[in-house]
Amino acid sequence: EVQVVESGGGLVQAGGSLTLSCLVSGFRLGDYGIGWFRQAPGKEREGVSFIKNKDGSTMYAEVVNGRFTISSDNAKNTVYLQMNSLKPEDTAVYYCAADYVSSWSGWWPDYWGQGTQVTVSS
Repeated sequence: EVQVVESGGGLVQAGGSLTLSCLVSGFRLGDYGIGWFRQAPGKEREGVSFIKNKDGSTMYAEVVNGRFTISSDNAKNTVYLQMNSLKPEDTAVYYCAADYVSSWSGWWPDYWGQGTQVTVSS
């Protein structure tokens, strides 16, 4: 059984930093990806950053590129999202998700965490 559990959200002032963690378990062999998505009130869920477990290749949405960094600790089955220079428009519920992946294009995972709130005050 695949399990995805996020942690680390909270309230931070604009310009501040937060680190989200995502513990993933249950995947066996194969190349799977772990991604961070976010959903702001009234908006659709969007991809923020992804990482592949095998080669560590990453992808960032343009709106966070240069401010957010995704990384993984395979020994701990954990992926991190370091968020710097946060802006009020980064306020959203952040979800971690995982699934097998061959290409990031059109990737929409089947396994999701419960989400964690990130609020950036101005």
